[in-house]
Parts: sequence; C-alpha cells; structure tokens
Amino acid sequence: MSKVYLVGAGPGDPLLLTLKGKQVLECADAVLYDYLANESLLQLAPPSAERIYVGKKRADHAFTQEEIARMMIERARAGKIVVRLKGGDPYIFGRGGEEAEALADAGVDFQVVPGVTSPLGIAAYAGVPLTHREHTSVVTFVTGHDRSGVDWAKAAAAETLVLFMGVTHASEIVPLLIRHGRDPRTPAIAVRWATRPDQLSVEAPLEELPRRIQESGLKPPATIIIGEVVRLRQKLNWFERLPLFGQRIVITRAAGQAGELASRLASLGADAVEFSTIDIRPAPDYAALDAAIARLDSYDWLLFTSANGVRFFLERLRHSPRDLRSLPAKLCAIGPATRAALELLHLKVDLMPEQYVAESVVAALAKQQIGGKRILLPRAAIARDLIPEELDRLGAHIDVVEAYRTEIPEFSHERARDVFAKRPDWVTFTSTSTVNNFVTAAGRKALEGVKVATIGPVTSEAARSLAIEVTAEASPYTIDGLVQAILARVG
Repeated sequence: MSKVYLVGAGPGDPLLLTLKGKQVLECADAVLYDYLANESLLQLAPPSAERIYVGKKRADHAFTQEEIARMMIERARAGKIVVRLKGGDPYIFGRGGEEAEALADAGVDFQVVPGVTSPLGIAAYAGVPLTHREHTSVVTFVTGHDRSGVDWAKAAAAETLVLFMGVTHASEIVPLLIRHGRDPRTPAIAVRWATRPDQLSVEAPLEELPRRIQESGLKPPATIIIGEVVRLRQKLNWFERLPLFGQRIVITRAAGQAGELASRLASLGADAVEFSTIDIRPAPDYAALDAAIARLDSYDWLLFTSANGVRFFLERLRHSPRDLRSLPAKLCAIGPATRAALELLHLKVDLMPEQYVAESVVAALAKQQIGGKRILLPRAAIARDLIPEELDRLGAHIDVVEAYRTEIPEFSHERARDVFAKRPDWVTFTSTSTVNNFVTAAGRKALEGVKVATIGPVTSEAARSLAIEVTAEASPYTIDGLVQAILARVG
C-alpha cells in the first residue's frame, strides 16, 4: 500500500534512528533525503530503492520545497512507499509541517516518524542538559535563520535558549539578546555535528561566543545553547572524553567484515571509515573441495585458518549429500574468530594455538603426533605455503583445497578521494592482502603522515616490505588486540 513517511533521521549518529524509522526504511521504494541525514542510513533501504538527494545548504538547494512535495506525491500515487528522511525531527524547524500539509492537500496517505532533534543530541553528547531541577524548567527553541520574525525580548528572557541555524548570524543575534537584557556572561555553547565523531564544540560566555565561533572556524550545521545548564558540561561531557574521540580511523577489511572493528572503534569515540581493499569471493571451481567433502570420513584433522574458510566450506557441505554427521575429524582453528565461526554450529574445537599465526598452528599440530595423519585445509586460493610445507615435512598427508579467493575490489576513485580528502589519523590492516591492495588502490603516499596499525607480525612484515612504517601491532592478533594497540598509542 502506497504511503509517505516523514522520518526524523536524528542529529547525526545513525544509531539514534528510531526502530520505526529503521522499519519503514527497510520497506522503502524511494528515499528522499536531506543534507543533515546521515547517508549511512540509506543502506537500510532495499538495493532497488530509489535514492534522491533533496538537501538544502543555505542558498544551495538541490530542489525547491514545491518540487520535493511534488516528487513525494507523484511516487505515492504511483503506488510506492516513500520515505522522506529529514535531519533531526521533521516537525522541529524541519519544514515537516509544510510537507505534511502538502500531502494532506493532495489526499496522499502519510505518517510522521519522530526523530531526535539536535538540542537533544547536544544534551546527551555534549553534556548540556536542556532542563535541570536546580537551573531551569523552561526551554525556548528559536530559529536564527529568520531574525525578523523573532521577539528577541522574549527570547532574551528565556531560561534556556536554543538557537537553530544561528551560527552564521551569531554576531548579530548575540548583541540583540544582550541589548534586551540577557547577561553577557551567561554560559553559552555552539555545537557542530552533535553526536557524530567529528562533533565540534565552542564554549564561551555569551558576549564572547561570536568571536570564539569565528576563531574556531565553526561552520553550519551547528546549534547554540544559552543558559546556566551549559555549566554542567564540565561534569557531564562524556562523549568528547572517550579515548578515541577525534581520531579518524580507516578500516580496510572486506565490506561485509568491517562492521565488528568499526563498531568497536566507534564505541570508543572514533570516526571509523570503511574503505574496503579486499573482496571475499567464491572459488571459480569447487571440484577439489567437493571431492574432499565426498571423502570427509577419511580425514583425521580439519584445519581452518580463517572464518571465511569455515563459511565457504560449510556452504559446499550444504550443497553436498553429506552434513556435519560426516565429520569425524578433529578440528583445529587458527584463532578466536575462526573458533567462534565453528562454535556457532555447536562444533567444539580440539586445538587452537597460543599465537594466532601459521607458525604457531604448525607448532601446535606437531605436538599431536600427526605423522601419517590425513589433514584437510580449505583456504583462500592465494595464501602462505608455510603450513602445508611444514606439515608435509612432519609426515602428514595434507590436502589443500580452494574454498574461496580474495581479490581487489573495483575501486571508486571518487570514494578514495572522499576517504582521504580529510587525512585520517590511522589506517588499519588485518591481512597482507589488505596492505598490498591498499597500496595498489590508494598508493603509498596516502599513508604519509598517517599512523598504521596491523593485526600481527605477518601483516606488519608485509607493510614494512613496502616501506610502510608500522605504529602499532596487535597482541594478541585479534580485532580486540588491534583496538587495544591503537588505544595504547593514543593514550
């Protein structure tokens, strides 16, 4: 059934989208989104959904308000589910009321999904509660865009005053407030991109705020809060005190596998930017793996050196006449992530080395008296030969079969420019392939002045072979170890 949803995207942090907002985005046929809506939210919409940028930045308007309304109405009448994704909340200085009126006048069914407006984001992420029992029980919202339509005498008397779109005209608005009786020493703060990793706050007594805004180079979009509650920021400013706040960290893992690291870094305040330098793809020919699965009961050990190996092996097992009941072999996993992939299937891992590298796998298996034992190793097409060579030397019979392959993705030069337009503080590498592919895609010069963190010594060796200086190396060789290595250098 066709419908238009006016959805508040929140103040910037995509995790602050409401559950209903997520739900309707997942069903959208078309999404019309604003400049202030975090573009990562577009990933929630189906791949087939139409995505149309209709943002407005001061005098730069992609479409007029009338054109936006017409696009929504036309698509709804064509039987589509339309999401109008608006920064903050649709009904708080978001022109959502005008758009709802246009839909109602056209007889188009619509719903409004509220969002977290920017002052609420500032309250939570900059330590400035809008109300406080000991300071204020009244909050006044004012737009600084249309200064002639505001009663500045009333605004000046407000206990807590919130100025939307007031940064550009702060040098005009602040004198107006002081002239109408506001104490020039009232605490004030301007916050740009509240709730995002690049949140920027400028705090000063009211009379000094315009000068401080200019000196800091603070630009829209930003919101100003004036009142005694701003003093509480010294106690309540938890977000900007996170250990990685202000650190821009590029993640080079495969697109479908970067989420874990990105989430960990973001939870510590970092701006985690995904720039995949590796694609994980199926093998072009599964004859060897299928043949190995057909004789699964002949193997003494099944050895996995990555979670991807587990995933693709199980996919081929699913397509075969066999299942996990045909698996009498003992299981060896190179590290915790690989072990976790097996344990999700309620399979118990018999062996995992203390250090999560190929050399330690060989050492651990050497203690298991593997001479004459049959071992199956499903892995990537291109990988180090240390394990099969050393196990063969120890007398094991090892079958190495291709389960998947790693390739360089089709890089968008525009995406590379976006990622490195603002120089990152860190670039992380989680395999030798990510190092080599990064240099192919972005060039070694992209790392000049940037700190590099690797997941372990093998990856570090690959980086140093390309004259890349390694700043931090994980120990243990896991995602958590990588995060801790960065924290140790930042702290």
